[in-house]
Amino acid sequence: MAKKSRQASHGTPAIAALDAAGVPYTVHAYDHDPASDLSYGLEAAAAIGADPAHVFKTLLADVDGALVVGIVPVDRSLDLKALARAVGGKRAAMADPAAAQRATGYVVGGISPLGQKHRHPTVLDVTADALEVVYVSGGRRGLDVALAPADLLRLTGGRTAPIARG
Repeated sequence: MAKKSRQASHGTPAIAALDAAGVPYTVHAYDHDPASDLSYGLEAAAAIGADPAHVFKTLLADVDGALVVGIVPVDRSLDLKALARAVGGKRAAMADPAAAQRATGYVVGGISPLGQKHRHPTVLDVTADALEVVYVSGGRRGLDVALAPADLLRLTGGRTAPIARG
C-alpha cells in the first residue's frame, strides 16, 4: 500500500492522523450520491469496487453511559450485547446521532474511527483479523481509506471481538 502525501490529504483529521503516524494507506474517494437508496457503507463498497465484507462502518454506542466505537463490516449489523461484553459493560444502545457527531467531529455517514475529537474505547469486529486490508471512512462522506487492521487497532487503541451479526 502506498502512503498518500499530505497534499492528497483531503483535509480530514483521519487522514492527518494517518500521515502523522506514518501508516501506509490508500485513499479511495468517490462521489457520494445523497439520493442513493443504499446505506452509506454499501454505497462506498459499490463505488470503490470493494467486497462489502472488507468495508467497515464506524458506529457509536452508549455502553453503560459511555460512548464506545464499534467497527463492523457494512453488510452486517452491530451486535450491541456483544459490544457491551467486549468492553466489560452490561447495557448498550446506539448513540444519538447528534451526540456521535459532537463526540467525533464527523457527520453521520462520514464518521471515521481515526482522528476523532475524543478517544473512545474501540472494538473492531474479529472478521478483520482474516483480512490484509480494511476500508474505513476517511472522515467525510465519499472518502474511504484502506489500511491494515493492525494499524487501525494501533492508532485507535482498539481490540477485536465478535461484535457483528447477520
